[in-house]
Amino acid sequence: MYFVILFVIAAFQAFHYANSEDFGYDGVIGPVHWGERYQECRGKHQSPIDINVLRVKQVALPDITFIGFDDSIDDVHVTNNGHTVLIEVENEPHPRVSGGPLDGDYIFSQMHFHWGDNDTFGSEDKINHRSFPMELHMVFFKEEYKTPHDAVRHSDGLAVLAFFYELDRHEHPAYDDITSALSNVTEPHTSVVMNHPFSFLNILPYDLNRYFTYRGSLTTPPCSEVVIWLDFEQPVRLAHDQIEVFRELRSATGKIRHNFRPIQPIGDRVVFYNIDNKYFSYNEVDDPDEDIPKRKKNNSYRSINSLYTLFSVIIINVSLFYSRK
Repeated sequence: MYFVILFVIAAFQAFHYANSEDFGYDGVIGPVHWGERYQECRGKHQSPIDINVLRVKQVALPDITFIGFDDSIDDVHVTNNGHTVLIEVENEPHPRVSGGPLDGDYIFSQMHFHWGDNDTFGSEDKINHRSFPMELHMVFFKEEYKTPHDAVRHSDGLAVLAFFYELDRHEHPAYDDITSALSNVTEPHTSVVMNHPFSFLNILPYDLNRYFTYRGSLTTPPCSEVVIWLDFEQPVRLAHDQIEVFRELRSATGKIRHNFRPIQPIGDRVVFYNIDNKYFSYNEVDDPDEDIPKRKKNNSYRSINSLYTLFSVIIINVSLFYSRK
């Protein structure tokens, strides 16, 4: 009888997997079961994590270079893939990033969102146990690996720029085209092209200098541990109604009311916090009685910052090397 019950359960699960999404956020296909089908979801360097700001290591990394982020991009596709909403671009060249903790250029692949049932939670990473109502992931693959498919075979194959959202009384006008497109892709596996050109920079926060960075994984199966995460500190502010539109999207089993993975153990990893290495220049006050030219004074600060940046890069690379061992 016992073996009959096991057989029925196995048959039911096989039927369920074959006739619905291959993973989800509840029940037998929820996050606690991902490791049964995807072994790497049980890894030691998984994402998301809860970042304790008292335990981060402060560094001053090189400036991040954002290429193509302020371009007006045509032919932007918005897709409901049954788990989230994807935003992809067809036009070449794709936006790209370099600098910061990244060694080389990373090319834009897609962006997607994670949200919760209400405005009190929904983000994947947390800051000091704080959850945000929604989180944006902009996914990039390393140029030298040619394609996202090949990039996930390498430990530094992907970079994800993560942005948190918090509530505002006013709507964010740059998100109007996104929320309008969502009303046309409420059903799973539907897609639409945005009506107007789209600029990445318009939907991001003003401060792109301060961020947390660590080595982790994809937050959905197969949970590959190939991601360099950059979690930007300043949130994007959206109105409740703008976030609520995301909760109207549907999967094969109903509305996607939440699509975030629970927090994973940080283990032996180090989280780095990039300080704003222009801080000294922003706060510099010249003494009117001092004969030192302003340019020379600025250069001394730049020299200090350059040395700090050099040592920061050395520290972060040594730490990342040992964390992979």
